Amino acid sequence: MDTYLTAGIAGRTALVTGASSGIGLAVARTLEERGATVLRHGLNEDLIGDLTHDLTQTGSGDALARAAGPVEILVHCASVQIRTDWSATTDAEVERQVRANLIESYALVRGALRPMVTRGYGRVVLMGSIQQHRPHAAMLAYAATKAAQQTLVSGLAREVASAGVTVNTVVPGTIATPRNEHALADPDYQRDVIAQIPAGRLGTPEDCVAATLLLCSESSAYITGQQIVVDGGMSL
Repeated sequence: MDTYLTAGIAGRTALVTGASSGIGLAVARTLEERGATVLRHGLNEDLIGDLTHDLTQTGSGDALARAAGPVEILVHCASVQIRTDWSATTDAEVERQVRANLIESYALVRGALRPMVTRGYGRVVLMGSIQQHRPHAAMLAYAATKAAQQTLVSGLAREVASAGVTVNTVVPGTIATPRNEHALADPDYQRDVIAQIPAGRLGTPEDCVAATLLLCSESSAYITGQQIVVDGGMSL
């Protein structure tokens, strides 16, 4: 089964954004273990030598695509999430999330897709969020950007399918990542969250790897424009 999940990954060049921690780090490590050459993007100082474009800045998506050069696999995990109650969210906070999660993400994906279409092969996987299906009152702007991202995935997948390029989304549920560490440190909040998950536990970054690998592989050639939800049943 592992061979099926990773068919055609060895020897490919992949760009993984948000690869300094969490899901992006787990995906980057696994792609490397399976023989891919991985370009890691992130803002962590540990990523010296890789790509550190700040996607909240205008033009950063195009710049990142150019800096990475042609890749055969793009796994886009980087995003900005600002937790603020809907009644107190500022325009600046909304704009920051829209810039990073939608405008610059679209530019990055668009830039990566062009050479994929020319070559006749490519795999694009965007990391969604359970928020796009079950928006939290403190993350409405973030949830909206992830829902909009899925619209882009559906449209782009249709446009590039005939060129042998697939575009899909992995939708994680509540995952124990550094981003969620502060909120989940509250035992009452963590207990309430787990109570909503039929699997009875929080997810780990590694839980998201198998679905991502499948969508990066040659085995997923007939899967495009889709969402694979990895949430322990939370969305049921």
